[in-house]
Amino acid sequence: MDPVDGLIAPTPGRSRNMAAIKRAGTQPERLVRSALHRMGYRFRKDLPIRADGMLIRPDIVFTKAHVAVFIDGCFWHCCPEHGTKPRTNSAYWNPKLARNAERDRRQKQALETAGWTVLRIWEHCSVEEACASVVSALRCEGTRTNPAPSGERS
Repeated sequence: MDPVDGLIAPTPGRSRNMAAIKRAGTQPERLVRSALHRMGYRFRKDLPIRADGMLIRPDIVFTKAHVAVFIDGCFWHCCPEHGTKPRTNSAYWNPKLARNAERDRRQKQALETAGWTVLRIWEHCSVEEACASVVSALRCEGTRTNPAPSGERS
């Protein structure tokens, strides 16, 4: 492989693997969404929000309450508890992962400046913990997105 700007691009096999990784709809996201839905909460998923000139796509969005929820993968978003540093091709991966973490900070700041409550939930958190955090944020915002009574759709 030829170095590009001092970095070595991933191998073709690694590129195929990386291309197959989902941007949205991961298993942790689906589990949290399903649990919230069973609890009666209604939300939008992967809704684009413009804030501070950026297009931001939270995993779960409560539009009326202005609550944006991101379910972050430990590897991709540099979890301090479970994030691992790649041992191979670290000259490529370390800056890439650092850019992901910096983008997360910029997006959080932009959304908060625009009046949103932002929750970043690590994939290693239990579904119960994640849902409790979301419900707490919704209550703090005095949301009108309280769970719909059984049989009623919102």
